Amino acid sequence: MDKTEKQQRTMNFALRIIKLYTVLTEEKGADRDVIGKQLLRCATSVGANYRAACLAKSRADFLNKIKICEEEADESEYWLELIVRANLMPAMQLKPLREEAHAIASMMAAAAKTTRESSL
Repeated sequence: MDKTEKQQRTMNFALRIIKLYTVLTEEKGADRDVIGKQLLRCATSVGANYRAACLAKSRADFLNKIKICEEEADESEYWLELIVRANLMPAMQLKPLREEAHAIASMMAAAAKTTRESSL
């Protein structure tokens, strides 16, 4: 997968989370709002940080930004799991997003590993 495809994938993930946030917060509740905003922040951060990584000034800068992407994708997966465990939305409804968050985190971890190995 090339840089443009990864940028598009992370953008699509963010757009899907924005839609989920809208649905999640239709029903009032502090838990929905707080968890929803946390998810919204980290999920939209993945793509923004990936774009920043693509403009990195050095290998170390790239590695740092890619690790942030990995962490934010992993955090997104956490909030999605919490939504399910708190019975705010059904597991089957969130399964594709949880899988995508995991896949993006894995993709970023692989990029970090390749970068570390290529700098040896």
